[in-house]
Amino acid sequence: MTLPETRRLWIGTSWKMNKTLAEADSFVDELVTFPVPSGIQPFVLPAYTALARVHDRLPIDSPVLLGAQNAHWAAEGSWTGEISMRMAKDAGATLIEIGHSDRREHFGETDQTIAWKVAAAIAHDLIPLICVGEPSTVRDAGGAEDLVRAQVQHALSELAPSDTGQVIIAYEPVWAIGEHGTPATVDQVAGVMALINEVVTTVDGSARAILYGGSVTARNATELLSDPNIHGLFIGRAAWEASSFINILKLCSVLDEAGTGRPTLEVP
Repeated sequence: MTLPETRRLWIGTSWKMNKTLAEADSFVDELVTFPVPSGIQPFVLPAYTALARVHDRLPIDSPVLLGAQNAHWAAEGSWTGEISMRMAKDAGATLIEIGHSDRREHFGETDQTIAWKVAAAIAHDLIPLICVGEPSTVRDAGGAEDLVRAQVQHALSELAPSDTGQVIIAYEPVWAIGEHGTPATVDQVAGVMALINEVVTTVDGSARAILYGGSVTARNATELLSDPNIHGLFIGRAAWEASSFINILKLCSVLDEAGTGRPTLEVP
């Protein structure tokens, strides 16, 4: 499957548990100096403490979308320490990251809770950014595609088929992410990327975008984007400095100017 002509390249980063308010201010002030081309859809997922601050600091006409790194499926209630979709949206979020391997491994997130969160995001007019990916043991045993297929199917199980077009899927193989992750080659991820596109393609269309994340840097960004099933990049520590994020956005801009057939997608 190739990209529709109306689809942007989604290029974004999650700050994870990093940045004070002052550090968030500094990032935004530098980022807004870069004129983002129309073919790129940048997004940033700050920590919750900085989400509203970043939202208010961005110019009102900024093309940068903001997201939250997690949210609860309930609209409100006695869920100590949790943040609801409604609250995240009120703080400035457009996207909600759901199912990151950190959440699955360390916070007990299951396929069912992920499915509830995806449905809750859609119900609140937010874009679910669903993370899927296999650990090295599963890949070594030849089970990567089966596991990722199941993760995607479970994540979408509470949605109507017509809602699939609202979601973003980020393939982040566990063995490739984090400080000690092993950068993947296009050949290593191509099969799974094609599989995800196959799973989310329905009679009503396909997902909003399929991203790749896992040790993405300026060195391998353009190679990864050569895969027609990769519609953008979800970047970690290589984009935590505004200058580094801008550098990757520039690289992607060059790709767009070279004629990738990826001009614009209207984002609600």
